This record gives sequence, structure tokens and C-alpha cells, in this order.
Amino acid sequence: MPRSPDEEENVGVSHGRWGEEVAVAELRVEGFEIVERNVHPCKDDRRIELDVIAYDPRRDLLVFVEVKQHKARSARQRRLRSLDRRKRMLVGRGCRAWLLRHHWQGAYRFDVIEVYGTPESGRPAEVDHVEHVRLFKSREQFVDWEN
Repeated sequence: MPRSPDEEENVGVSHGRWGEEVAVAELRVEGFEIVERNVHPCKDDRRIELDVIAYDPRRDLLVFVEVKQHKARSARQRRLRSLDRRKRMLVGRGCRAWLLRHHWQGAYRFDVIEVYGTPESGRPAEVDHVEHVRLFKSREQFVDWEN
């Protein structure tokens, strides 16, 4: 039986939460400390949400992480496909607001974790952690958005 639009939205939300849990678990395995989750740093714009803010104590580095959950990996779709220009602008604004509000003076970067799978599949999720994604206008090395 087909799902109603409300049920589809709830499934999408629950899959997104599951994807975030998988991503946070992966970050912890990699040695990151979770600073905050699901942060709305811009009081005037509730569209802006930072999924995960993590800290890498080995590098003394703050990492903003956007989590994207997909049902399956597709050879025809490129990495980072769901981070369009508008989304990058919103997330960038949110990161800058967080940095200003917390007076962060140290190093930081933007990563994307793509989680492939669903909670009901019964199989472990595939996790693709893409580091140094181009978001900030600085002279650091980043992943090219078009690849």
C-alpha cells in the first residue's frame, strides 16, 4: 500500500536521524569529540541547521559536518550531489555565525558524511566521509565540488 505524503515525510525524517546516528558513531570511532548536534546558529533564519559540530583533539581542529543519508549508492550520481549552491550558502552562513558567537579562533573545516542505507535494510550502512569540502572562502585545500 502506498504511503501518504505525511508518512513519507516521517520516513524521511527517521532515515535522516538514523543517518546522523551512523555518522556520529563513525566520527567517534575516528577519534572526534561531538561538540553539538542539530544547531540553529542564526536566530533570524531557522532554515539554517548545522548537523554536527565535532572537535578533533589530535589536530586541535573544529569540524562542521553535514550529514546526508541516501537509500543506496548509485554509480550514475556524483558525490556530494545533494549539496547544491543554495545549501552551501546556508550552511556557510550558519558556520560563520557559530564561529562568531563562540569566538572560535582556532582552525576549522567543513566535512560531509554521506550515509548509504536504511535502518530497515538489516545491513550495515556504507559511510563516505569527505573531508575538507569547499565551503569557506579561504586559501586551504578542499575537495572540488564538481568531482
